[in-house]
Amino acid sequence: MYGKKVKLRLLFLSFIFLIVALSIFLILKSLEENVVYFISPSEIKNLPEVDSTKRIRVGGMVKEETIKLNQDKISFVITDLKNEINVTYSGSIPNLFSEGKGVVAEGYLKDRSFFNAMKILAKHDENYMPPEVKEALEANK
Repeated sequence: MYGKKVKLRLLFLSFIFLIVALSIFLILKSLEENVVYFISPSEIKNLPEVDSTKRIRVGGMVKEETIKLNQDKISFVITDLKNEINVTYSGSIPNLFSEGKGVVAEGYLKDRSFFNAMKILAKHDENYMPPEVKEALEANK
């Protein structure tokens, strides 16, 4: 019914489509392993189970009067004005990190109430708040 040229074109187009689909799948699969999602303290409280091996980001506001400095670590509380999570961190603190300011901590959950941070992300001016933190705070008002 179809000529030889038409069959070759269909074969070529389906081969190209297959290659493009496979490429997109592989790219998305590799990105999935490296993407770290932002989670608010309220979302952590609602998790069905805690995976202490998965790296996550927790964001919100640093609760007033909760920063405690020891010789080698700092502990503080991140809140989204509805729920809170205790955070411990060992390392250098960004200059803009302070009470009442927005913060995103990257690390691992110990349980629903404790978070061990590997990084503190506060690379912004004192009036800036990450969009994710702002949305989480507005959703919990």
